[in-house]
Amino acid sequence: MKILTLIVNILESIAFIYLGFAALYALLFAVAGVFPKKRSSNNLSGIDRKFAVLVPGYKEDNVIFEVACEALKQEYPKDKFDIIIIADSFMAETLEKLKQLPIKLIEVSFEKSTKSKALNKAMEIIDEGYDIALVLDADNIMAPDFLKKMNQAFDNGFIAVQGHRVAKNQNTSFAVLDAISEEINNNIFRKGHRNLGLSSALIGSGMAFEYAFFKSSMAVIDAVGGFDKELELKLLKNRVKIEYLNDALVYDEKVQKADVFANQRKRWLSAQLIYFRRNLFSGIYHLFIKGNLDYFDKVYQFISPPRVLLIGLVVIITLIYGSVEYLLGSSGVLIYTSFCWILLLIMVITAFIFSIPAKFYTKETLKSIKTLPKVFFLMFFSLFKLKGANKKFIHTQHGTINKI
Repeated sequence: MKILTLIVNILESIAFIYLGFAALYALLFAVAGVFPKKRSSNNLSGIDRKFAVLVPGYKEDNVIFEVACEALKQEYPKDKFDIIIIADSFMAETLEKLKQLPIKLIEVSFEKSTKSKALNKAMEIIDEGYDIALVLDADNIMAPDFLKKMNQAFDNGFIAVQGHRVAKNQNTSFAVLDAISEEINNNIFRKGHRNLGLSSALIGSGMAFEYAFFKSSMAVIDAVGGFDKELELKLLKNRVKIEYLNDALVYDEKVQKADVFANQRKRWLSAQLIYFRRNLFSGIYHLFIKGNLDYFDKVYQFISPPRVLLIGLVVIITLIYGSVEYLLGSSGVLIYTSFCWILLLIMVITAFIFSIPAKFYTKETLKSIKTLPKVFFLMFFSLFKLKGANKKFIHTQHGTINKI
């Protein structure tokens, strides 16, 4: 019995330390993200850099034509950007429609399709006359001033810049929760980090890089998923700051169904665990020997619990202790433990309140909260289905276009 009690106490302590640090981490950067950081809004150099807007897509016939049309509407000199659609397994009718637009269309085909393969193939084919490589997903729509704001960021000496990805659709409860999750991550891992002097996290689209750097870096990347994480790690390891533009908006389609959500999260979780294992000891070395907090911070992010799992686990454990205290009667140790978990729950909720934009405090959001338990259990059970997820391409099907 004593051994069992010891094991339970050890597991409880591990859970509290793991979730407690995650809650404190989220709260710190959530509060930091509330404060605006003034940046130059002028084109200091007067240079309009030439952008290669790279849009890889796999079987994205439902969205790609309208996305290409919207991308051409940028308030930026027309001779200073090219929309480059990288079409993998598109239908013939879609390709014919795209050929009517003033874009560059590159058709690719692979035995095993990945985003990194598509991007590398495109950069083998297009010419070298670009200053900036901008990566979009096949469902992304840029705000009209997106390229102009990105161009201004490179005036400040950055070679990697992440834009602010926001929801394009909120037509289901899953889409609303996905949109809120994205904004929480934007505030904590991007805006909050930059306000405290650390790098913004990359997110896979709506991100721009100095072209020569991007092409040379991508040439050695053949990731099935998470190519942006490899780029991020390379930058941070070399002490290169990643900028975040909170006012440069790119609209992204949010997942609308449970099965799509589960597949997408499984892919993300698998990639995070792989990069954590690969970089754990390197991150510790760079922190203590070279003082590289940015790189170590990124490694920690790979093992930190996703926000849905964080709040779900803290709520469940808090309820368990509350129920035990109610059923068995109060004792000094039990009261103290329950108080600690309640404090943890308050920290997590406070971090979320600071991070969720005011526009989401609506009746629709309240209705969507009913879906949270389902979202939690989908993510939780995805943890047990990660084997092999990094070895195959898991496609997220898109199909909703809302006019912005």
